[in-house]
Amino acid sequence: MTATAGNDEDMQTAVAVIGMAARIPGVADIDEFWAALVAGRDLTTRLDSGRTYGVVAGTGWFDAAFFGVAPRDAQVLDPQNRVFLECTWEALEHAGYDPNTYPGAIGVYAGSGETDHFAVLRSQRQRFPDMTDEQLRLAASRDFLTSRVAYTLNLRGPAVTVYTACSTSLVAVHLACQALLAGDCDIALAGGVSLRGTAGDTEDVDLVSPGGCCRPFDADADGMVGADGAGIVVLKRLPDALADGDHVDAVLRGSALSNDGSGKVGFTAPSVPGQVAAISSAYLLAGVPPDTIGYVEAHGTGTTIGDAIEVRALSEVFGPGSPQRCVLGSVKSNIGHSDTAAGVIGLIKVVLSLRHGLIPGTAHFRRPNPHLDLAAGPFVVTREATPWPVGNGPRRAGVNATGIGGTNAHVLVEEAPTAPLPPDDDRYHLLPLSARTASALVESAARLRDRLRRDPVVIADAAWTLQTGRAAFAHRAFVVCRDRDEAVRGLTGLAEHAQAPVNPATGTPHVAFLFPGEWGGHVGMARELYVQEPVFRAVIDDCAARAAADLGLDLRQVLYPEPGAEAEAQARLTTMTVCQPALFAVQHAMAELWGSRGLSPHSVLGYSLGGYGAAVSAGVLTMDDALSLVLTRGRLLDRLPESALLAVPLPEADLLPMLADDMAIAAVDGPRQCVVSGPTAGVEQLLQRLAGLREDARRLPIASAAHSVLVDDIIDEYADAVASVQLRPPRLPWISDRTGAPVVASDACDPAYWVAHLRHTVRFSDALETLLAGSAGILLEVGPGHALGNLARQHPGCGPGRTIVRSLPDAAERAGGAAESLRATGVLWQAGRPVRWSALHHGRPPQRVPLSTYPFQRERFAVDDPAPVVAAHTPPSAAEPVSGHDADRAATDPRTPVEKAIAEVWRAVLRVQHVGIDDNFFELGGHSLHATRVLARLGQVLGADAPRLTIMDVFDHATIRELAALVSGSDPREGAGSDDLRRTSRE
Repeated sequence: MTATAGNDEDMQTAVAVIGMAARIPGVADIDEFWAALVAGRDLTTRLDSGRTYGVVAGTGWFDAAFFGVAPRDAQVLDPQNRVFLECTWEALEHAGYDPNTYPGAIGVYAGSGETDHFAVLRSQRQRFPDMTDEQLRLAASRDFLTSRVAYTLNLRGPAVTVYTACSTSLVAVHLACQALLAGDCDIALAGGVSLRGTAGDTEDVDLVSPGGCCRPFDADADGMVGADGAGIVVLKRLPDALADGDHVDAVLRGSALSNDGSGKVGFTAPSVPGQVAAISSAYLLAGVPPDTIGYVEAHGTGTTIGDAIEVRALSEVFGPGSPQRCVLGSVKSNIGHSDTAAGVIGLIKVVLSLRHGLIPGTAHFRRPNPHLDLAAGPFVVTREATPWPVGNGPRRAGVNATGIGGTNAHVLVEEAPTAPLPPDDDRYHLLPLSARTASALVESAARLRDRLRRDPVVIADAAWTLQTGRAAFAHRAFVVCRDRDEAVRGLTGLAEHAQAPVNPATGTPHVAFLFPGEWGGHVGMARELYVQEPVFRAVIDDCAARAAADLGLDLRQVLYPEPGAEAEAQARLTTMTVCQPALFAVQHAMAELWGSRGLSPHSVLGYSLGGYGAAVSAGVLTMDDALSLVLTRGRLLDRLPESALLAVPLPEADLLPMLADDMAIAAVDGPRQCVVSGPTAGVEQLLQRLAGLREDARRLPIASAAHSVLVDDIIDEYADAVASVQLRPPRLPWISDRTGAPVVASDACDPAYWVAHLRHTVRFSDALETLLAGSAGILLEVGPGHALGNLARQHPGCGPGRTIVRSLPDAAERAGGAAESLRATGVLWQAGRPVRWSALHHGRPPQRVPLSTYPFQRERFAVDDPAPVVAAHTPPSAAEPVSGHDADRAATDPRTPVEKAIAEVWRAVLRVQHVGIDDNFFELGGHSLHATRVLARLGQVLGADAPRLTIMDVFDHATIRELAALVSGSDPREGAGSDDLRRTSRE
């Protein structure tokens, strides 16, 4: 990536634009906005009054549940606050950051317009009898625009609400840049919003264009056109953005503010000296000469006085222009004057122009206003889009804004550092998607599919952005792919299954690792993981080095032979001597790989040979000691006479009488599934006998004498090997496939346990029963194939909703394992397990890229609508899972009289339909004013004999269950320190 022009000091004071979001009249998103600018379209609307206005559609709609805002609060909240909240979330997603997981401080600098929302609320006073004027004023005030964002999204940087009239949002950008450079925050959101609706068409009649067109710098300019709008940019110190792999849209090289003072004809009039001060200071502070500027996005309202003063000020700073070298334009010609949002929308236009190397024309422009004397200055105004050629240095533009009262702002913008588009590698990648609702999840898949179809996004970067730059909600899906075409196909499948059931994640489930036995080993197993995953490769290399002296060969030559040597490798792999250490190495490498991805087991269970991998994960054996025992075990088993294994679908009690003395039940895999071990001739006779009884027995493709009477010949030698290693107590639950019960410390440390483990029956069915009855929610098979997973699914104790996952494909699939391990990672994440995403990216530093943003599921919240009553909804903390199942609801319904009384008060105050005893008051949208009303009502309902509750009691006991226990005198939390009880996440 090339550096922006300038020296190191310039870099240290530069600020990167890494994300944007906007609500623009007449378009759905920023992409449509750019297309309209290039086409020169007028995006304003002719109203019934005959006036023209830039209307932003849908401002009465809001996804209250997404932000954890109670329905009644959403109804009275100023639409400017609602729209700005949504824009803030979109801007952060566009930048690739989740505020819940970002470790730094995020600040907010913005302002909103003045509306009559409070007057409207007062006129509808009868609709809100339980709300005070102060509560209504709080909901309508623009003073709390940024602090509400910080509170709702849990942002910990400064939250500064700005108001300087029309220059508000550009002033906010300047203040945000200063805060970043001063270290007040690490990311800053800056912008503004103005939503006056059709009420705006009656204001400033003397400044409004009678013809309904805003014509900046044109000879026929006759006034401005009003507009609504909102815009936000996400800013970061440029060195930090480059180091963090952010997508940089543009660079802010400098900015400055000034005020006109009294040197002008009136308070509302602009002045040349005031604007000159801001413009010249911006270039002086940036160390950039004005003659390097190719475009200026002017305030350009289309008023005769305003345009003339602005052009004069710009010309004074830029100097004479012969020939004219700088394009002058104004977005107000397309959308109208969006008041407090105007400056940041102009900035967004400039960022888009720099990205595309094209300067949009000024709509409605036909001939220059002679009073501006443009020909004598450096500026030219065009109606058509102008190509912005690459020069000796980076493209640069200025953005200018003035405000009634005299506050001027100017920002110098430079094109982003350029870097070649890195090629996609041929590795598989995991694209996770999540949403608060099933319908939003489907829409998210469709949006992302369309984005990938349209733009050349590197899939590795898209994966990283989705993994680390999106919040993890309850409803989840994922796609595993190698390129954009595969991604589009997978996302299409998700988008087209709108009716498919979605099981939301409801917590962080425990994972049990299942380590399989001798079957499943094959040449090439997990080859892709060996090539691509350093953690996996390191374990295999270590095992191969440690086993080389015993085996007289390199395990890697057997697992991953050179072309042409596969047959020899497969022959070696059929021996217990080689197969057992090879399988152990792959299993242990897979377990370590899962650990590197943040997916460690809560409990473990092994099957025969798999017991050694389980013991290592449980801390009973070191890897070196386990491998030593496995090598001895394999060598000794190969010395035993030829034997065979037979799978028999009968209960153990029915099968035992059929066995000769030299035969044994090697394993009990299920209530009606056993494995018989014995001499080949005896096994064949049993097979024929069972066929006569119409029992579907079958020979297994391996021939291990373990767990049979044949082991008696080697048992003493194996006992000596076990006695030579150190055994330790298990550090996590380890279910024994020997007894079916958890292994206690005395057994784990007793060599006799391991001797019996080799000799006696594998009681996997009993072990599964113990495991399934415990806390393990997910079963993860850690080895090739899915044999243990299939046994678990068939077990009576396995319910239909249990998640069972395999790590690697089996031999028949002839796959290397990378895709399967990523699919398993996706399933675990989908089930609620957090993933260490950085472990999925090796070889190249991943970059964040702009992707589609969250599809809000909005409801109408107009003041004059009937009072909305909806179900209790999800909290604003993105990591908090929720459940919407009726069965779950019934289990948390209030039961005692006190719980029911509290619930009734909560429902009345918060205006929600259902409240469970474990719902959090503040996560339902409650705040301190709500808490005060709850206390007043509870005092009336519970009577004088009830304990007197305080506001801190509600904070410390934020669920009905806790508050009812406090009232009843049975608070289980009594005695705990107040710091431990304090709930501060939402207040």
